[in-house]
Amino acid sequence: MRGRPCGRRRSREPRVAMAELQQLRVQEAVDSMVKSLERENIRKMQGLMFRCSAACCEESQASMQQVHQCIERCHAPLAQAQALVTSELEKFQDRLARCTMYCNDKAKDSIDAGSKELHVKRQLETCVTKCVDDHMNLIPTMTRKMKESLSSIGK
Repeated sequence: MRGRPCGRRRSREPRVAMAELQQLRVQEAVDSMVKSLERENIRKMQGLMFRCSAACCEESQASMQQVHQCIERCHAPLAQAQALVTSELEKFQDRLARCTMYCNDKAKDSIDAGSKELHVKRQLETCVTKCVDDHMNLIPTMTRKMKESLSSIGK
């Protein structure tokens, strides 16, 4: 307790907990979405890819190069699906990061304008929470869009 006012330590703990809580909310929602995509779409595509690749290997008259090209064709839809999911997740993450950077910029501007630190911290938490809420609301639409795209790959 030396050198620190009693209230200062306590005021930092909820802020850290709030930031971690917001991050956890998004992470759990995204993890759930990815697991759903993997179970309902990607796994089926993996099965098709392996069966297709096995059929390529059964072609006894094919050259090594032909078998290799056949296997590559079998892998293409899955690679395309994985690239799609990765791209959508990166876009989502970038949008969320831009939103939280806006909140940080707003907080810095408020501090520079002379606002009280506690007020700015609350303003920042409210802004970040709104970013998270807004982006959580985007997840169902993003999931539906990805599932539609995944269903059309390889057909």
